[in-house]
Amino acid sequence: MPGMQARTRRQREVLDFITGFIDSHGYRPSYSMIARNFGLRSRGGIERIVSELESQGLLTRERVDGHFSIEVNPSDNFRAASGGVLIDWLDAPCEHNREPWELHPVILPEFILGYQTPERIRAFRVVDDALERSGINEDDIVLIELRKFVRDGTIVVAVVDGNSTYLRKYFRTGSDIELRSGSDGDNEDNIRRPADRVEILGVYRTHIRPIA
Repeated sequence: MPGMQARTRRQREVLDFITGFIDSHGYRPSYSMIARNFGLRSRGGIERIVSELESQGLLTRERVDGHFSIEVNPSDNFRAASGGVLIDWLDAPCEHNREPWELHPVILPEFILGYQTPERIRAFRVVDDALERSGINEDDIVLIELRKFVRDGTIVVAVVDGNSTYLRKYFRTGSDIELRSGSDGDNEDNIRRPADRVEILGVYRTHIRPIA
C-alpha cells in the first residue's frame, strides 16, 4: 500500500537484511538464511514477518520450482510529503540526551542519497570530535549505510561492549578490532577490543552540520 512503512522494528530489520543481502550477493536469501541471521532456530517466524511485509506491499513472494522467491518492491514508502525522503535514526545505544528533533525521522532531499535507497540509510549524531581531522565534528549528523562487512580504513559506526556507540575508522588487528580516530594506532581516542565485543552497524557515507 503506497505511503506505508514497515510497522515494527523487527519488520524493518528483516526488510533491511533482505535488501542488503540482495545488494551484496546478487541473489535472494532463503527463509533459513534470514532466520540464522537473527539467531532463530525456526524459519516459521521469518515466514510470518515476510508475509506481513508482503501484505504491506513492501515485498512480493512467488513460488518457483516449489520454493518461494522473495522480491523487494521498489516504492516511495519513505517519501515525505514535502518531496524529500524520511531517514530513520540508527537504533544503537547512546550516552547523550536526545534532542527533540531526534525523536522524528530526518527529512532529506532525495538527490543526497545518490544510488542508495532510503531503506539502507540511517542517521546518527556524532558524540565526540575524534574524527575532526576527517572533517567530522561533534553533533554533526552522519548518514550511515547499513552494512556489517567492511575493509580496513573505512569509517564505521560500531557498538563497543554492547553499551556505547562510536564513529571511528575500522582496522582489524589479529583477533582484535581497533577503532581509530586516524590512520595511526597511537591516539587516546582509539578503542581496541576483541572482535566479539565490537558490532559494526554501518559505514559512513556523508554528513550534515546543523546551523549553529
